Amino acid sequence: MRWIVRAGLLVLVLVLLGVGALALIPSERVAALLSAQFETMTGRKMVLSGEVSPRIWPSLGITTGPVSIANADWSDSKDPLFQAESLSVDINLSALLGGDVRILGVEADAPVINLERSKDGKANWDFGAGAETGAVPGAATAFTLDEGTIRGGSLRFVDGAEDNVVALDDVDATLKVPDYTGPFTLQVAALSGGQPVTLDLSGDVFSAFSEGRVVPLTLRLAAGGSTVAFDGRGGFGDLMAEGALAADLADLPALGRLWGADLAQPGAGMGKDTLTIAGQLTLDGTGAAYLRGAEVVADTNRFTGDFDLVPGEARPKLSAQLVAGPLVIGAADGGADASANAATVGWSTDEIDVSALGAMDAEIGFSAPSLSLGALKFGEVRSLVTIERARAVIDIKGAKAYGGVVTGDFVLNGRGGLSVGGRLKMVGLETQPLFTDLAGWDRLVSTGDFEVEFLGVGNSIAAIMQSLEGQGTLGLGPGEIRGLDIASMLQTLEPDHVGAGQKTIFDALAGTFVISGGVLSNTDLKMVSPYFTATGSGEVGIGSQTLDYRLRPTALAAADGTGGIMVPLLISGPWADPRFQLDLEGIAREKMEAEAKELEKRAKAELEKRLEEELGVKVAPDQSLEDAATDAAQGALEEEAKKLLLEILE
Repeated sequence: MRWIVRAGLLVLVLVLLGVGALALIPSERVAALLSAQFETMTGRKMVLSGEVSPRIWPSLGITTGPVSIANADWSDSKDPLFQAESLSVDINLSALLGGDVRILGVEADAPVINLERSKDGKANWDFGAGAETGAVPGAATAFTLDEGTIRGGSLRFVDGAEDNVVALDDVDATLKVPDYTGPFTLQVAALSGGQPVTLDLSGDVFSAFSEGRVVPLTLRLAAGGSTVAFDGRGGFGDLMAEGALAADLADLPALGRLWGADLAQPGAGMGKDTLTIAGQLTLDGTGAAYLRGAEVVADTNRFTGDFDLVPGEARPKLSAQLVAGPLVIGAADGGADASANAATVGWSTDEIDVSALGAMDAEIGFSAPSLSLGALKFGEVRSLVTIERARAVIDIKGAKAYGGVVTGDFVLNGRGGLSVGGRLKMVGLETQPLFTDLAGWDRLVSTGDFEVEFLGVGNSIAAIMQSLEGQGTLGLGPGEIRGLDIASMLQTLEPDHVGAGQKTIFDALAGTFVISGGVLSNTDLKMVSPYFTATGSGEVGIGSQTLDYRLRPTALAAADGTGGIMVPLLISGPWADPRFQLDLEGIAREKMEAEAKELEKRAKAELEKRLEEELGVKVAPDQSLEDAATDAAQGALEEEAKKLLLEILE
């Protein structure tokens, strides 16, 4: 703003040097005179080409052909700071004769403005060279501007300090300053990345504002479907402001394009359809922003609290303490129906966009009375979210869920792709609603404790599930498995005790597992039931949503666990429709193996007895029959050798 005001005033001063004389001088001489005076006063070269036409009637003024103002010496850009196809200035002659500068109009036709700020903070619109001459009209020079207009212009702002570019095309702008020490208005309409952008700015004390000082100010900015409104006090010198902020960020990509940033539209529950922010904003001139008494509405979610956004070496950092109402993140219908559908058709292959994680670092503490993550449902939640270099860590201080409590941490890493991981401890969770929401499987009814450590890599849920690595434990109390009656299968040796109305009751179930390549493996499952005991081992394909598991239930066993009837049960196929079959062939095979082991045991005992009776060799508990026989043979040879030696000596 300051350079525009000073450059405009400079042109006016040059006009006032002698409009009557200029009218008699050829236009090329006028252009040379104006250019020389501008360069002397500012240190920047101004080029005027084409006809330069001073005029006295009906208003005092000047019209130029193409005009350009050179860029700063330190700039690497080859483009001028300012260029336009023509420039026209009109001044009220009668007011001027009375000692007042009243500008009737300033109009630039198709101007191209290239603003630039270097990494060390230098601005190419700062005309410092002419300050030493004292010839540049200061901002205190009083004037009025009935209307200053730009038609069909463009603006580029290259910010080396923030490493971004702002680009506006088809710029139409109107500035009105009816009183130099009074209020002013600025209206701008332009295109940014093809999206419409409008700015309405009004303030008091234009003379102070043009120097960068803080004045009463109202602003409304619209970019695409987003709007930002401010009402308070502000100044552009060090970008200071204090007042009420109300922002509707329904179109974040359009707002991001305006500031030269690539912003993605948030997901469901985080502002996909609605995102508004309101509160008392403070900009302190250092690049930091503070929002107090903030209210954020993201779709159906509402947060209240305070925000601090401060500059960082690589990216800004956001700190916040928030209290939320009931939170729903993800699709509102992402519950049992969505999970059941996932169990039928497989995990989603839609790409997950986490690019927003790299926009800033953050440390956000929040609490909420409930939290829904699509399929998973939680009660009261207390958590700390930390984001550093596109890696988010969600530290779960305590979350009520499914009748129990979840603690631990969850990691979302967007550095060079997407990976997720965590260490979670779950105590007293009800399994039926948990597995219904998680995988659309409602057959396990119990309450249990779980511990799991996991890591998955991929840009979709399907890829993550197929790459999972980890380990964990589970322990369940009394409950039942619906759709399967193992006790009746043991009694009848028939595999048809499955389906509605069938169930297996148990007193406890426990085991450990490891996860590799999206496959969960277990070898030590133990189940205790009023009617049988069981062990189990096998695999659960988390990525493929399949089962390949062998359960070994034993009924009518003795008190010491021996004896009884054991029939292996094979569980295989997809989660959505598993198959159950009794492994009768396995029973015969195991029986033959047991009989073979018994025969081997009896044969060994008979050989041990003969070695002891006939050769006097006693087999040690940890000695094989072969070693015992070898020792016996060596002993016999030694005795024969001794006898032969004694006979020779005699």
